[in-house]
Amino acid sequence: MKVERHFIEFVPEDERHGNVRSLFSMWFAPNVALITMITGGLGVQTGLNLFWSAVAIVLGNLIGGILMALHSVQGPRLGIPQMIQSRAQFGVMGAVFPILLVILMYVGYCTTNVVIGAQAFASVASIPFGWGVVIVAAVTFFVAVIGYDLIHGVQKALSVISGLVFLYVTIAVFQLDYPQNSWSPAQFNSTSFLLLFSVSATWQLTYGPYIADYSRYLPKDTDSRKTFFYTLGGTFLGAVWCMILGAILTDAVPRFLENPSLGVASLGGSTWSLVLNFSAILSVMFGNVINLYGAFMSITTVLETFIKIKSTLQTRFTLIFITTLIVITLAVLGHNSFVEHFETLMLLLSYTLFPWTTINLVDFFFLRHGTYNLSALFDPKGEYGTYNWKALIPYLITIVCEVPFMSTALYEGPIARALNGADLAWIVAITLPGILYYYLMKKNSHGDFDKHTTIS
Repeated sequence: MKVERHFIEFVPEDERHGNVRSLFSMWFAPNVALITMITGGLGVQTGLNLFWSAVAIVLGNLIGGILMALHSVQGPRLGIPQMIQSRAQFGVMGAVFPILLVILMYVGYCTTNVVIGAQAFASVASIPFGWGVVIVAAVTFFVAVIGYDLIHGVQKALSVISGLVFLYVTIAVFQLDYPQNSWSPAQFNSTSFLLLFSVSATWQLTYGPYIADYSRYLPKDTDSRKTFFYTLGGTFLGAVWCMILGAILTDAVPRFLENPSLGVASLGGSTWSLVLNFSAILSVMFGNVINLYGAFMSITTVLETFIKIKSTLQTRFTLIFITTLIVITLAVLGHNSFVEHFETLMLLLSYTLFPWTTINLVDFFFLRHGTYNLSALFDPKGEYGTYNWKALIPYLITIVCEVPFMSTALYEGPIARALNGADLAWIVAITLPGILYYYLMKKNSHGDFDKHTTIS
């Protein structure tokens, strides 16, 4: 088992390998997990019934999943990590700002997963919560250090294990008693519906900043349609399945969101409780690897902007180790209210990630048509420059324009307040920046985009 040699640089053609079908398990496994169930339960927690929770979950994951899968297409075409490619839109230095926000996302997801895994350990064995955190984080750390091929391998195995276990959970869930009218389409709560819709779409879009990281080793001539549909199929089916299960359990099991691992394990009785907990632990430890690996790639991208980073095992170990220590600290200090913090984090991330993904996709599919000068992505004096204000200005304008529509525990904008707390900021975020960016870039391009730069 070899440690991955590449960091954020281009993967040469003679080192490309793998099958596009692996993208299904790569994105199915991380979604078939307890943290996905927590997300699905947020609508019920805020007053939405099961029927409308399911509708919001399906629509949100479909819209977010389509945009997410479009990012996956970029991996084989360019052979570089996702956030490095953002330098073509924002400039080599300008890309640092969105990347820092992405790092915050990775650390938040990683911490939440570690908390859930530690809780599952506490349900199986009589060990202190802190030790559970360390064990989960240590396994995640090991796989992330080994890198790309091992990550794909564990996700394939996890897809089978988690799929079978959650099939059993599904059968058990539909034998529970639900409150009256839980599946009635007549009871509609617009505020809770928009919340769950937005969170479900954001769930998929938060994969955007690192999804190409896991397709970049595929051969350059990989069929883009297959890349798109295998990615979308895996992430959509896994997320929708587990989110709806989470909504049902939140509705039927008292205080489920306070300790989801215990709630799921209780479905199996004495016989299956241990199996369910063990599966939950595996899904958290190995599914969480993509967050730690993504944090490493993004941290490396930021550091490389200012200093020369050597692609050595020692550097890889050190950066991932430091990130793991931060996650452990946050998990131990903040685990008592992690569900509340997780919901707020998801909403805040949507305000910054939606504009980023729109600008990135417009640039790739409509302006540069998937062709880039890769050497210029590592050169502040190259054709993409240090800062590209044609991207940064639309990005910042969009975030400002979102403010009146925001609805979070920390702040509620005037328009959201007038709509009884309904959050429509995502509509602004997936439309306005793409329009502004496309107009500004085409206005001053002088036909340059029609020439297509060379991948080098």
